[in-house]
Amino acid sequence: MTARRILNINLPLAALAILFLLACMPGAQARQCTEQGFEGSSYVVCTVDPAVSDLRLFWKNDAGDPYRRFSRIADAVRTQGQELVFAINGGMYQPDYTPLGLYVENGKELRPADVSSVEGRPAQIPNFYKKPNGVFFIGEAGAGILPTDEFLAARSAVRFATQSGPMLVIDNALHPALIPGSTDRTRRSGVGVCGTGLVRFAISSGRVNFHEFARLFRDELGCPNALFLDGGRGTGLYSPDLRRNDFSWYGGYGPMLGVVE
Repeated sequence: MTARRILNINLPLAALAILFLLACMPGAQARQCTEQGFEGSSYVVCTVDPAVSDLRLFWKNDAGDPYRRFSRIADAVRTQGQELVFAINGGMYQPDYTPLGLYVENGKELRPADVSSVEGRPAQIPNFYKKPNGVFFIGEAGAGILPTDEFLAARSAVRFATQSGPMLVIDNALHPALIPGSTDRTRRSGVGVCGTGLVRFAISSGRVNFHEFARLFRDELGCPNALFLDGGRGTGLYSPDLRRNDFSWYGGYGPMLGVVE
């Protein structure tokens, strides 16, 4: 409903105040998942304001077992009287669903950063090790993305952090290893932090290459820094509004990012 239509109804000021509060509720921010096109490809883009939304990382339940599925996280938070309103795969992981690199949850480092390198031609280097890779983190000042070396040098206290790679956009520049017109095309998911502090998650509906995916974040979504999360069968989205509760054919996901209210 537009502002003009609201005014024409002559609602009492109290009712207008209620509408404003509803629009500003965390759920209103978290549910901003929309289907969006860019250069002929289709994506789902979800925008989260970390200042008003409870954005967290999930890996293991209270028994110490990996959640693996979005629905298990939804069930767990429901027992606490809350709802999972959005979730996405949160980075690469090993066959036992252990995060591949740095993983911080509720201020505790549960997995150390992986700073090792893999030598070889670009096509032979796994995505995680296409330097620079990076860290998406949430701290007192909000959310951010930094190349791994810069994040470790800053030694900032964070509540949540997940390492993945490669970086897609670094200070408005595309990762130097990304090739225009590359035939390496698959489904991809990633996260960007925009100049306004908003966090934008994107997952492709079809196959795209890295260069296209990075330009989505920089040129369409306005994110000066963005990080690749995973690709192929490792991508997944949970959005009740879009009736999405994806399942990974690897048997599940490792780290997952989700918004709870």
